[in-house]
Amino acid sequence: MLRRHARAACTVLAAAGMALAGLQSGSAGAAPQPSDLTPPSTVRTAAPAPKTAAEALGADAAQPEVLRAMQRDLGLTRTQALTRLANEAEAGATAARLRQGLGAAFAGAWVDGTEAGTLTVATTRPADAAAIRATGAKARLVTHGLTALERAKEALDRAATAEAPVRYVDVRANVLVVEETKAGAGARLVAATGVPRDLVRVVSTSEAPRPLYDIRGGDAYYMGGGGRCSVGFAVTRGTTQGFATAGHCGRAGTTTSGFNQVSQGSFQGSIFPGNDMAWVAANSSWTSTPYVKGAGGANVQVTGSVLQPVGASICRSGSTTGWHCGTVQQHNTSVTYPEGTISGVTRTTVCAEPGDSGGSYISGSQAQGVTSGGSGNCSSGGTTFFQPLNPLLQNYGLTLRTTGSDPGPGPGDPEPGGTWAAGKVYTAGDVVTYGGASYRCIQGHQAQTGWEPPNVPALWGRM
Repeated sequence: MLRRHARAACTVLAAAGMALAGLQSGSAGAAPQPSDLTPPSTVRTAAPAPKTAAEALGADAAQPEVLRAMQRDLGLTRTQALTRLANEAEAGATAARLRQGLGAAFAGAWVDGTEAGTLTVATTRPADAAAIRATGAKARLVTHGLTALERAKEALDRAATAEAPVRYVDVRANVLVVEETKAGAGARLVAATGVPRDLVRVVSTSEAPRPLYDIRGGDAYYMGGGGRCSVGFAVTRGTTQGFATAGHCGRAGTTTSGFNQVSQGSFQGSIFPGNDMAWVAANSSWTSTPYVKGAGGANVQVTGSVLQPVGASICRSGSTTGWHCGTVQQHNTSVTYPEGTISGVTRTTVCAEPGDSGGSYISGSQAQGVTSGGSGNCSSGGTTFFQPLNPLLQNYGLTLRTTGSDPGPGPGDPEPGGTWAAGKVYTAGDVVTYGGASYRCIQGHQAQTGWEPPNVPALWGRM
């Protein structure tokens, strides 16, 4: 566990997860106009055209701090950064639709290219290639389905030790990767679990990941028992203000003070290991705001929480190292720290250092998650892992503070005429009703007013 000087430095980060807009199944044409001969009583106002993924998730409205960080760390121009965000959003929605359609044959999806202009979708079934190409994506035929590889990873997770600290599915290579810090540890783990050796590639690494210790996202906070962490994202639960952060920063009941050392609140729930999630309820002196701390202290807006695909650009805000960007490498990664194993985290190329734990990851304007740990540093580069935000919101019944829209009723409150509810966290495959029709969730997200199923085909498909 990383400690900054004598303290457990938890970097509090306001995660402004900026997610790119997701792909839409088709572009909306001009709405038909009523005939000049139509009686006034029968003229109907055309329904608003459904939003594209990029429009719904604000990919074209990325803030200057995010674009500058992408230009610096990914070597892009401003135009390329904006194009990349839009392409990533569309690719995420297309990949999500294909995953539902391909079922067990689906073997992963990822984006490539400077502007993320190429989406590749892998399948174990040759007959799927035409359907994949029809969406504009490239098709790749592979041996193992994603579900089979993830089940094998779960078997390794149950027996893993700190000598084989990281396990994940590399969808590009169609293989389960085990990182070992001691020669032979990976092979022993595979043999002990009975996982077929042809599913696994063992990679040696010299550095083991560790938690990165140190109510606007990115601001520091201090724990009553000592140590510093970072705010991830501002949230509410009913009328209670607070923030999401990393579980290793504190346990339920741990008191906190803010960046200014003023009494702030206390941890209401915390999970670590297993996951790395927690939330802090603030007292009446503190108000949750829909921002993450950007370069020079500027506010960066958070507009939603749609998780982005492998290969997508992502930026991190931390109280130690500030803004840094990179790309998503793998979702559903498992990491074994000295304190135990955590599962379901995302692996990235973004650097971090002690004091950056708990801080925010953003893609575009979509909140992605809170910093868990990593290896390396921001001088020579490194690898980091974040706890995805949506499972955290769902687990504690929290509502993410966002800009530009009313979050709507609290989690679970149904909308008139259907079961869809603003404020509720939905995962891919969930089915709701709205306006007399049924819809299946395509991409996991926390619902908000303006993201009703008929309006956002990047997130919902009509059944």
